[in-house]
Amino acid sequence: MKQNKAEVSQAEASLQAAPVLEKPESQLKEMWESLRENKAAVAGLFIILFLILVALLGPLIMPYDPNLSDMTQSFLQPGPQHWFGTDQLGRDIFSRIISGTRISLTVGLSAVALSLTIGVILGSVAGYRGGKTDTIIMRFMDMMLAIPSILLAIAFMAALGKGIDKAVIAIGLVSIPEYARIVRGCILSVKENDYVQAARVIGNKSSRIIFKHILPNVMSSIVVRATLGISTAVLDTAALGFLGLGVQPPAAEWGDMLGRARGFIFTAPYTLIFPGIAITITVLAFNLLGDGLRDALDPKSRKN
Repeated sequence: MKQNKAEVSQAEASLQAAPVLEKPESQLKEMWESLRENKAAVAGLFIILFLILVALLGPLIMPYDPNLSDMTQSFLQPGPQHWFGTDQLGRDIFSRIISGTRISLTVGLSAVALSLTIGVILGSVAGYRGGKTDTIIMRFMDMMLAIPSILLAIAFMAALGKGIDKAVIAIGLVSIPEYARIVRGCILSVKENDYVQAARVIGNKSSRIIFKHILPNVMSSIVVRATLGISTAVLDTAALGFLGLGVQPPAAEWGDMLGRARGFIFTAPYTLIFPGIAITITVLAFNLLGDGLRDALDPKSRKN
């Protein structure tokens, strides 16, 4: 009995000595200082904040109704009245770019939230339980990874139908294996550590061990992948829209705008240039921020 008490006491001491020793405020301050030194990451962060602001204030700053057609105003060159010109239906491209910002960010963030939630759960169960559970889950993930993500997204869209909600589900589902593999690998690398063994000894449930003791110590890899995953989701949204499978008209979506304007590449190139620039800037901003977060969240890469 005394020996058991001694083991429990020793386990509690080990649990208290888990890797997360610094105060959260101190950790956040160090990460911010490291991130601030990365000029590219800061630029990406400000671009993302600007895009979020545009998405939130879109209805207030759009000079025209993005879905209002006027054939008498079709293919007007960029100028003071229409900064980005008008499309084949006479719709203001600048207003449609602003409207598309909200759609692209909404689909990107929602799809990543879906895939991250399911991927973390599956990866945690596979990595922690191991054995047949791990084999079944990861072989299924490997099957999904064997198919190009855009083809798998198209297949899901064909089964689910068209629409913004269907696009979120399709893009979210195809990204699940990436998060599951990352979380599984992280859990396998730390689940045998002393503080995890100590948590088992004092009687913590598996779910508590995973979500309280393991995941907080592997969160950096998850956060970085999620940030980069948003850029991938924005690209997939544009690809589906370009193929006519994503967000449906009259809603303004950058990929759909590109797809409908590709026939005017020589006569009215500005109808493709501005949506293309919007996609490029958004994807670049999230990639820059993701790279900066990767360095900031890795203690080995921080400058002393």
